[in-house]
Amino acid sequence: MRKSDGIDTSFGEEVCLLKTDYEQLHITKDSPLYPERLRRYPRMPEELYYLGGFPVPQRKTVAIVGARMCSSYGRSQAFQFAKFLSRHGIQIISGLAMGIDAQAHWGALEGNGSTYAVLGNGVDICYPASNRSLYHRILRQGGGILSEYPAGTPPLAHHFPIRNRIISGLADLVLVVEAKEKSGSLITAEYALEQGKAVYAVPGHVNDALSRGTNRLLFDGAGVAYSPQVLLEELGILSREDESDTGQKRPPDFDSWAEEKQKLYLCLEEDKAKGIEEMISETGLALSAVNGHIMSLVVDGFATELVRGQYIRS
Repeated sequence: MRKSDGIDTSFGEEVCLLKTDYEQLHITKDSPLYPERLRRYPRMPEELYYLGGFPVPQRKTVAIVGARMCSSYGRSQAFQFAKFLSRHGIQIISGLAMGIDAQAHWGALEGNGSTYAVLGNGVDICYPASNRSLYHRILRQGGGILSEYPAGTPPLAHHFPIRNRIISGLADLVLVVEAKEKSGSLITAEYALEQGKAVYAVPGHVNDALSRGTNRLLFDGAGVAYSPQVLLEELGILSREDESDTGQKRPPDFDSWAEEKQKLYLCLEEDKAKGIEEMISETGLALSAVNGHIMSLVVDGFATELVRGQYIRS
C-alpha cells in the first residue's frame, strides 16, 4: 500500500489532493438536480458529490471505457471516437483512469464538447495524479467531476467496479475500446445490458490479450464499432442514407492538402478496411509517404485504424 498526500491507496499509483475554483456540491436522491437517468435503476447512490455539473439530460451521451494499460491502437481509437462524437454534440462519460478513459476525455475536449468523469474516490482527489491537467480541463470546458463518495475518500479497489453502474446509468450507449477477459470495462458493459442500454465494442486482433474482452463482447452480440458513424446511427442522429452522403464529402480543407495526401484519402473506403500494401498498390505512393499521410489522416480524424495496420475513411 502506497501513501501519497496523506491518502492510502492499494493501486500503486500516485494520488493528488486538488483545489479548484469550483465549489464542491452535494445532492441527495430527492433533489430535483439528481440525474433523472439514474432514478430509473435500482442500487443507485442516495447521494452524489460533484464539481461543475451533470450531463445535460436532453442531449445524447456515450460512455467510453477500456483498459488502463492499453495499446497505441486503443488510445487512438478512444481519442478519435470521442472526438468525432463530441463534434456531433454528444456528451462523453468515462472514469478519469489512465489509458482508454483518459483518451476518451481528451478526445471529447478536442472535439470542443463536454465530458464527465465518474470517480471511485472523493471529487477533491485526482487519481491518478498524472491526470491533474485533464481534471482541470474537464471543468474549464463545461463538464463535470462526480462521485458517490464524500470529499477525502481515497481510491480503494472495491470502489471502482461499483461506480461503473453510474457510468453506464448516465449513458445512452456504452462503447468498450480495449479490455482483457477479466476487466472492469466488462462490468460496465454488464451494467449497461442490465439497464437496457446498447453496448458496442471496437474489434481487435484475435491474438492480443487486450482484445479478448472486446472480441468476446462481439461474439456475445455487442454492436461492432467499425466507425463512429455507426454509433450516431444507433443513437438516431445519422441514418444509413445520411452516412452514405457524408462519406462522399471531402474535408473542408481538402484542396489545400498535398497531392499525395489527397490521393491516399480518396483511396480509403468507409466500409472496407485497407492495409498499407493495398494502399501502396492502389496509389503508387512510396511506403514512407503512405505511412506519413495515413498517420496525419488518423490524427486529424479523417481516417480510423480499425485493427492494426487496417484503415477506413472516417
